[in-house]
Amino acid sequence: MKTLFIGGIKSGKSRLAEAYILEQAHKDKPYYLATTEFFDDEIQTRVTIHQQRRKDFFITLEEPVKLLEALESCQRPVLIECVSMWLNNLLYYQIPEVDILQELEAVLQLPCAMVLVHNEVGLGVIADNPLARQFVDLSGKAAQLMGQYCDEVFFCSAGLTLKMK
Repeated sequence: MKTLFIGGIKSGKSRLAEAYILEQAHKDKPYYLATTEFFDDEIQTRVTIHQQRRKDFFITLEEPVKLLEALESCQRPVLIECVSMWLNNLLYYQIPEVDILQELEAVLQLPCAMVLVHNEVGLGVIADNPLARQFVDLSGKAAQLMGQYCDEVFFCSAGLTLKMK
């Protein structure tokens, strides 16, 4: 089973996805695949908040770039937090879009149960710089791909979910 939690920043999607996978995993401790790289102190503060909230309910894996490689051996349900940061990392390292989308599709075809968290960034204005526009476009394509492969899709806003699929 594959499930997507998508919403804006601070919409509650991470907290909701964590609760969802813990409920689905029952007694098996799920994996928590963290994709964020620490580029500045503000990101470190956000990551620390996530770490404190999840306590020891998860087996934490950290992989900012090689998502498929990190997931190939997972035998338990896995929460991927978050696809948006993974995309950001790959753009930073100048990985071609076609390669990014191919890797994401390969991840989505893995047999393990997974919950994916992704920022909805396409509801605002068109960005004023090429890199931001590239990120928004790639993020939208990734969201459509996840929506296609996922069995369930939840849109998150104000700490609530709306089941879309």
